[in-house]
Amino acid sequence: MKRLLAALFLAFAALPAWAQTPAAPPAAHPAQAARPPHVPLQQAFEQANVTHDGHLTLEQAKAADMSTVARHFIAIDKDKKGYVTVQEIRDYFRANRHAHSTAKPASSQPAATPQKSS
Repeated sequence: MKRLLAALFLAFAALPAWAQTPAAPPAAHPAQAARPPHVPLQQAFEQANVTHDGHLTLEQAKAADMSTVARHFIAIDKDKKGYVTVQEIRDYFRANRHAHSTAKPASSQPAATPQKSS
């Protein structure tokens, strides 16, 4: 009986140590785990352009998970050729970045206050 009590005492004494064992980190979200690290535009373009003709179609952009290019494809393809080049993508985003950096949001301008007439 003394052995049984001693064993139970040791088991209960060890419980706090088990409770403090850190849990395994949560599994990464599948979309995040599958997403590769940042790839330079030229390299991403070459990988996506499976025909290796320098012309990236909308389907190729979508298949290669170039979601930003796919979202803006119509605007990038100004000539409506059905494909874009790496230079057209660069030009579009350079111009777009410039447009966003020079545009002032409406909320940043002070609101006009009505003048009281006497």
